[in-house]
Order: sequence, then structure tokens, then C-alpha cells
Amino acid sequence: MSRARFIDRRTCLRGLGATLALPLLDAMGWEVAIERERGKLPVRMGFMYMPHGVIMEQFWPTDGESFLNSPPPSLEPLTSILDQCLMMKGIAGVPNGPFRGAPHALELSTWLTAALPDPDKRDEISISISADQLAANALGAFTALPSLELATMPQTWKENQAGLNEAYYSHCSFRSPTQAVPAETNPRNVLNRLTQIQGSTNTQTPKTISPLDRSVLDLVIGGAKDLRRTLSPSDQRKLDEYLDSVRWVERRIAAIESRQQQAAFEKAGVKTSSRSANDSAPIEIRIPEGEKRSEYMQVMCDLTVLAFQTDSTRVSTFIGSTPNGVSYPELGFSDQHHSTTHHNNQSEKVEKVAAITKFNIEQFAYMIKKMHNLREGNGTLLDNCIMMWGSGLEDGNNHTRANLPFILAGKGGGAIRTGRYLPDIQGNQGDLLTTLVTCAGVPLDRPIGIATKQIAEIRT
Repeated sequence: MSRARFIDRRTCLRGLGATLALPLLDAMGWEVAIERERGKLPVRMGFMYMPHGVIMEQFWPTDGESFLNSPPPSLEPLTSILDQCLMMKGIAGVPNGPFRGAPHALELSTWLTAALPDPDKRDEISISISADQLAANALGAFTALPSLELATMPQTWKENQAGLNEAYYSHCSFRSPTQAVPAETNPRNVLNRLTQIQGSTNTQTPKTISPLDRSVLDLVIGGAKDLRRTLSPSDQRKLDEYLDSVRWVERRIAAIESRQQQAAFEKAGVKTSSRSANDSAPIEIRIPEGEKRSEYMQVMCDLTVLAFQTDSTRVSTFIGSTPNGVSYPELGFSDQHHSTTHHNNQSEKVEKVAAITKFNIEQFAYMIKKMHNLREGNGTLLDNCIMMWGSGLEDGNNHTRANLPFILAGKGGGAIRTGRYLPDIQGNQGDLLTTLVTCAGVPLDRPIGIATKQIAEIRT
């Protein structure tokens, strides 16, 4: 295979004051060409959350044999694509420990951390770095955006369950043990980030990056590592947070340098519009007008697909709703999700909770079906993704966490065998996250949260 005239993997389409990253092309650098020759493409990770658990009788398949052909009511939106999915029963959540009076603060904050907040620092953020940010630390070096965090509700819920910090109620991503990552709720802002539209107050990209800036970063990181050995654990954590910030700046500088290199390729006449015959064109994003929740959630799903398709990021998290206040008028009732989950087995409320669960799974199905219909290399975009839908509670009525509901989709570049329901998995939330992150090719120096092992049954 000829490697002449390759272009960088971050080559962008340019016009009308915006730039848009292309999907991976055969010409995008020697590393991508080699990946294609070996049949390997980047693996992306996506997480989509729904609070308050499920109606278990309508969610869990009866057995592995009927999973593909006769799914339970909650899974019906996935019927046509269940062969691309994997389900497991027996994944336990993080034990509540000293926070038994804070089920809703824990359901979201522990979902990707698999760890409890520090009971001695309840009014502060003190938990653990989350799985998506662990993945972003490794995979984000290759993309313009290390990760993408989306939500449908402002992250401002104030409550005082067990004296815990309010951020625990509305955040699932934590850059460090003390830093929650805010999510974007405005799809227009997300689209602007993905297309790198320049605002009126910053209309020029720096033409050069001073070598001094790079050397200062190197000196800061190198010197800080030496300093760390002499510090107390508390000061070490503060220094780690500082280094995270420095690394973020370094990634941004690298992204600017990459765009400069792209411009040089274009100026030299290297074509950027030739697309691999197997790759689908970037999808079109239409920002919805009106207040239909399904349309709002679907455009956020579309933005995730576009971000993965153009390799703008390889890690995305989407909080479909937080544990407070959301309702679903499209379903014909205005009851709030939370209050409805305390149904006390009243059939009318049970059916409303089941309808809400099915609605949320419909949005997940919308996203993964779109990924499955987009070609990438010799397969589909979904083939090279690990998508996880789930909730931080098993049953909202009793706040149980013994069998957390999860749906996995995508083969993770060949690491995961789909089309199965595993009813007797013995593991916990940390085990699952640790397994998925390593399936994405992310090296871990320690288990995530309460993990004690990897779940071998997930792998091919």
C-alpha cells in the first residue's frame, strides 16, 4: 500500500468560518493506514444514563435463548439490533455503607466511579476519578476533545441527603477525586464545539505556538513529579489536580499545532475531500425546535454519533436525566419520574415507570441503530464502539442495587461478543467498568472503584 501524500487524522473541512473534522480516511497518516491494514480502528466509549432503576419483570429477559427473539417489553425498541447488544444480570452496585439515607446522591455519582464519597468530607467533592475520564486520559491525546459530556437538565440540584455535596446529585464524570466535570445541556453549544466555530471575540487562531510554552509545560510537569515525593498525601492530591490542568492545556496546544499542520497540508495541495469508499459521510445535525423530549435527547445522541464518526472525541457521557424533577408529557402523563418510581406496586404507576424506561431505551436504540448503519472501514461505526446504557439503581421503589440494569452495545473493535444475555454473572459495578475500559485498549494501573476482577464472559 502506497503511503505517499498522507494527511493528518485531524484534517478538517473548512468554510464559512467553521471547521469540521472528517471521518478517518485512508490518507490520514501512517498510523491510521497501518491500523486499517491490520483491521484495527479506534475504539470509542459512550455512556448513557437514566435514574431510578427499572421495573425488573419488564426489563430482564427470561433466559438466554429468548433474548434475541422474544425480548421483554422494555427492550422492544432494541429488537432489530439485539444481536449487537450484550446484557448481564448480577452486576451489583456500590454498597451504600454510611450513606443509606442518600440513594439518589449515590446512584449517579457512583455510576462511573464505582466508589463511595469520602464520609469524612461529605460537604466537599471527594470521591474517585470516573471510568470515562480514565478513558479520556488515555484516548483523548488523539482527538481534539478529550471527552464530551452531555446532559438534558441543569446540574444545579440542591439537596442535603446525608449531608452530601450537591454535585453528587447531577454529575457522573469526575476528572479527579475533587473535580466534577460539568455537562453541556445546549445542543447548539455542543455543535459549535464539534465544528469549532469561532466566536466574535476570538476570530483568529494563533499562527504560532512558542517553543517556550512547550518547554515550560515540560519543566512544570517534570519538576512537579520530583516535588511530589516530598509532599503529604493531601498536598499530593492538590498537586495532581494542578498537573491535570497543565496536561489539559498541553492537549489544547497540541490540538492547535495539529490544525496548523493541517493548514500546511492543504496549502501544499494535499486533498482533504477524498473519502474511503467504505466510510459513510458525516451525519447532518438538525437542532430541534420545540420542547419534545425525544427530539431533544435524539439530537444529543446525534451529536455523540457525529463526534465519534469524525474522531473529534473517543469518549462521551450523556446523562439522560438526573434524579430530580423530570417528566415525560409525550407519554400522556405529567407525573414526575422520581415520584412515580415510589409506586408501592400500584399497577398504574408501575406501568408509567415501565413506559418511562422504554422511552429512554428508545433513545439509546435510536443512537446505536444510527451507528450500526454508518460504514467505517470494513464494518460499521458501532463495531468500533462500546456503548453502555444503564441506571445507578435496580429498583426505584426500594432503592435496591443488587442487580443494576445495564445494556451494552457494540463490539469494541472485536473485544466484545454481542448477541447474548448472561443471567448469572457474579460481579460488581467496578468489575464491569474495569473490563469495558480495558476492552477499549486503555491500560489501567489499578482496578476501578470496588473492582476485584475483570468479567471474562464479556470478551470474545
